[in-house]
Amino acid sequence: MNDMTVPHDRFARQQTGALPTRGGRSETQPALTTTATTAEPVLAWLEQILLERFGLPLRLERDGPERLYLRHAQAPGVILFDRLQPGFYLAGVDLPHTQWDAAEECFSAPLGLPLPAPGAASLPRPLIEPTREGVAVHYDILGLTYWMLSRQEEVEAQHLDRHCRFPASASHGGRHGYLERPVVDEWLAVLGQVILRQWPQVELRQHRFAIRPTHDVDRPSRYGFARDVKLARVMLGDAVRHRRPQALLVGPWIRLRTRRRLHPLDPLNTFDWLMDVSDKHGLTSAFYFICGRTDPRKDADYEPEHPAMRHLMRRIHERGHEVGLHPSYHTFRNPKELANEARRLRRVCAEEGIEQRLWGGRMHYLRWQMPLTLQGYEQAGIDYDTTLSYAEAPGFRCGTCHEYPAFDPVKGEALALRIRPLIVMEASVISPLYLGLGTGESAFERFSLLKARCRAVDGTFTLLWHNSELTTSAQRELYERVLAD
Repeated sequence: MNDMTVPHDRFARQQTGALPTRGGRSETQPALTTTATTAEPVLAWLEQILLERFGLPLRLERDGPERLYLRHAQAPGVILFDRLQPGFYLAGVDLPHTQWDAAEECFSAPLGLPLPAPGAASLPRPLIEPTREGVAVHYDILGLTYWMLSRQEEVEAQHLDRHCRFPASASHGGRHGYLERPVVDEWLAVLGQVILRQWPQVELRQHRFAIRPTHDVDRPSRYGFARDVKLARVMLGDAVRHRRPQALLVGPWIRLRTRRRLHPLDPLNTFDWLMDVSDKHGLTSAFYFICGRTDPRKDADYEPEHPAMRHLMRRIHERGHEVGLHPSYHTFRNPKELANEARRLRRVCAEEGIEQRLWGGRMHYLRWQMPLTLQGYEQAGIDYDTTLSYAEAPGFRCGTCHEYPAFDPVKGEALALRIRPLIVMEASVISPLYLGLGTGESAFERFSLLKARCRAVDGTFTLLWHNSELTTSAQRELYERVLAD
């Protein structure tokens, strides 16, 4: 059997059923047994997701293997989910897929399109209907939410790319064509309408669309930190391949002058320009710094203790922007080293008087192993991560553009770490290694589509644009257009 058919060991002794039981054993169905978790953390975590999304005291309880009740703590009636999908809680299951047209049942779809419905081969009509006690929903919206947000489908994944990343092409969303849809947000928007039908007196929490520009500092300088051989190679490449012969003179000069601060003539020193653009639009940029070298070929050539890097971090902080961690290449499955690098960043920042309420990070090369990377972040004491997008294709890897609390699907426990889903990295759209759309109108339209879909669900458009990918006027023009409202 292949990895698409073998369930995770944690569920090997689990009886046939859907969602783990909360609060003990059902009278008609034995409690589901697992080796690492009970149902309480799963349901409590889902309740937290609902609280953050709707701002209401909602409670979940299960009745048997196929029925889940959603109750309001201060109002009568229930919302019943009576077609729970066990596959949402298993690893290695190739789930079916269909669609549902919300308009046919007088519900509003945020994107005005039929909603993808992973986990169901077909759906009954009507999908949502009144019952004697309240409302019945014949699709497992909360199971979908768990499956997407916990990244359950990535547990023990075997189909990996050359950087050991779970690729978009192996994902359910990639194979069924809904990767560019915030599918969890779309279904929770429908659930919000169901809540208002059942409890019309309540007010749902309102969210506002936001833009979050972020920048991985892989190469802060083209010439400033390169060793002699590498410096010569870079200068020759710029002079010959890029037809910039002045690099043979400018390169050594910049190398000598990058002692206390990055040189203003360095083509990769776009940091002030990035902050200027963010300030113009009332945005806060986050800059993530590499603080280790687990692979010299892939990691940065600078040290965070270098005076020029200290000056850069201070300037970012003084201008009201954010400093964060960009863990080195192999830390995505090395919690000890990740923690070491986090301590190193905090130490340098403390020495420079940089204090922040939150410390965030993004993994180098968007590498991620579920759940080991989560556990590494927990050990490092990082407050949030913003890695989760696919390098090869932009979109909604987690099915959402809303921040949410992380959940470890193997240990079956909620974590203190917050997940801020990354929607698009510039290279995913522009680079010939991926979509290859360049910097023209096609690229702008793809960025705009994703941004518009974040706006439609009142989410956050989190954009990764490397400081080193703003060396041409076309790149800068595209970046400014993407950020503009």
